[in-house]
Amino acid sequence: MDRVIEKKKNTPKKIALIAAGATVLVVIVYNLLFAEHTSKLNVDSERITLGQVQDGVFQEFIAIDGSVEPLKSFYLDIIEGGRVDKIYTDDGRMVQKGDTILKLSNTTLQIDFMTRETQLYDLMNERQNSEIQMKQDLIKKQNELAEISYNLALIARKYKRNQLLIKEKVIPQEEFEASRDEFDYQSKRKELADRSVKQDTRLMEERLRQLDESISRMKANINMARGTLNNLYVIAPFTGQLSTLKAEVGESKAPGENIGQIDDMNGYKVKANIDEHYISRVFPNQTGSFDFNGKTYQVKVSKVIPEVQNNTFQVDMVFAGGSIPEGIRRGQTLQIKLNLNDGGLAILVPRGGFYQSTGGNWIFVVDKSGDFATKRTIKLGRQNPNYYEVLDGLQPGEKVVLSSYDNYGDIDRLELK
Repeated sequence: MDRVIEKKKNTPKKIALIAAGATVLVVIVYNLLFAEHTSKLNVDSERITLGQVQDGVFQEFIAIDGSVEPLKSFYLDIIEGGRVDKIYTDDGRMVQKGDTILKLSNTTLQIDFMTRETQLYDLMNERQNSEIQMKQDLIKKQNELAEISYNLALIARKYKRNQLLIKEKVIPQEEFEASRDEFDYQSKRKELADRSVKQDTRLMEERLRQLDESISRMKANINMARGTLNNLYVIAPFTGQLSTLKAEVGESKAPGENIGQIDDMNGYKVKANIDEHYISRVFPNQTGSFDFNGKTYQVKVSKVIPEVQNNTFQVDMVFAGGSIPEGIRRGQTLQIKLNLNDGGLAILVPRGGFYQSTGGNWIFVVDKSGDFATKRTIKLGRQNPNYYEVLDGLQPGEKVVLSSYDNYGDIDRLELK
């Protein structure tokens, strides 16, 4: 008779599978609860840049390039065009006020001046001849008046005498009336002669006055023409250095054309172009500094030119306290730190390439042991070319990694070797 054999429940194979599964489960639980999940990267400490967080005065400034220029310059512009006839000096030399720099020739202006002079002489001759002729005519009429007055005096005496004789009936009535008519005639002639002399005198005076006014105007025109001829000489307006002279003998120059510049060597200023982004933050009397020959010098904004061209605006700066660096020359370029505020205490972290990777939202902070650096969330505020202002996340004395993080990806911890 067959007997039923019971199957064993816990075979060695089954026990081994259960043990293996339990081991895997324990490993998973351990990793979830106790294992470190941060990603790490080994880096050579000599290939990265470290910096230290510190307390300090945060001075917000911008770095600009300024060009040294004379404190005062005068541009030499041609007033009257012409051909360069003679040059009396060279560019780069010192000139005194009133020195002739060059001479132009202009045949048209010279002929016009000579024509005006000839017209003036003709007008003066006309005035003289007119005066002579009118005075001669006046004298002639005055002689006629004198003769009429003489005849009137004679006939007046005769007429007066005949008035007495006619009353005594000594003379005939016809003779009396003839003397009376003669007296009336000579009286009217004298009246007309007087009026004619007065009128001719007034006309002569008026004519001479008009001619004198014409002569005066002509003289004024000639003086203007003479001044125009004088403008053919380019004269130094003040003592200084003729920095540029753009002219050659025989060259034609048009009116208004610039031929050079004279610089006042008694002082300098600095002219700079600044990005239009800062136009609302730059004002007169703001200060800046620059280094020259191993020394630091101060400058002050003297003028802000608000006109924006090519996305920049211009400022003029003077050397503070009149301390002009020895050896500085026109045209030199200075690297200037222009202060935008008066500064204040803040926590500072040096600038570095990390900002381009993190946007200033986090940074690698070095452990006190110096063996590793971990990622930390931070908050940065204002910045200048040297520092960022720390608003939160860092304390003075801590060291941070400043160099670029572009090759670190999502690494959370840097192992410094």
